[in-house]
Amino acid sequence: MSDQDEGLTAKIPADVEQPDKILYGLTARQVAILAVTGLVATWGYMALGDRLPFPLVAALLLPVVGGGAVLALARHDGMSLDRYLLAALVHLRSPKERVSAPEGVQPPPVWCRVRGRLPDPLRLPVRAVREDGVLELADGGTAAIVRAGTVAFGLRTAAEQAALVAAFGRWLNSLEAPAQILVRARPVDLSSIVAQVNEAAPRLADPALEQAARDHAAYLAELEASQELLTREVLVVLRDAAYEQRPATWGRSRKVLRDAGAAVVVRRAEEAVRALGVLGVSARLLDATACAEVLASSLAPADIRPPEMAGPGDVITARGGGS
Repeated sequence: MSDQDEGLTAKIPADVEQPDKILYGLTARQVAILAVTGLVATWGYMALGDRLPFPLVAALLLPVVGGGAVLALARHDGMSLDRYLLAALVHLRSPKERVSAPEGVQPPPVWCRVRGRLPDPLRLPVRAVREDGVLELADGGTAAIVRAGTVAFGLRTAAEQAALVAAFGRWLNSLEAPAQILVRARPVDLSSIVAQVNEAAPRLADPALEQAARDHAAYLAELEASQELLTREVLVVLRDAAYEQRPATWGRSRKVLRDAGAAVVVRRAEEAVRALGVLGVSARLLDATACAEVLASSLAPADIRPPEMAGPGDVITARGGGS
């Protein structure tokens, strides 16, 4: 086919894990909700039909039928209404205040009266970040993060787009463990770039170049102050799922299992980097420092980045002024 011809396309739903339709385009959960609603309406009609007038019975049962239909068929933000209401109920009943307490929150003494609920311990999914950048998860598994770039897909020809989709599909089909692709928008901080340009401007050979550099720094500062700048970040999280099949009765220690899982996810991350490189996507496996920054920015996107962490062999010193 020529470059001007449109390549073969196939529609793929955004939710690849959506449940199967079993009856008239309805899922098993929707059919169950409608069946229960019908049984309740039938029981109500049989119980009240001989005692009350039909218009009054219909007025009593119509909200039940309408509520069941809305609960089964309506959607909110792409989520079925029953799941949305269940998630809202879980959110309302879950504690809103959590503190870092690995040993658990101790109850107050008997003589102390506490108003409200005590905060619950904060349970993060990541237990630790290894030196090689592998994340040790709280459930015993391991994961690795790959930061990937993007490609100008819309500027490619139809044949190039079809080749990119085919290559990306081959990589997805080669995955034998869970993988998560996260695309997020992050605010851009240009203050460090502005400071670097202003610092380097006096060292330029020509005064005109120095003035141009300062004007460019002023433009960047004005742009940051007047606009909300965002950058797109693509993260590929690969994890080791083999720990789920490892019995707890094995004689091997947890450290040995974590080391084996870390080696597996590192190998899979390197394979992902090579596969994405074939697509023209620049990708790299994040080290420990970059992983810590990603986790910190995920928990608090609006805060500044944490300071650089000391390595295992670095000497930590503190210098304070005397009084």
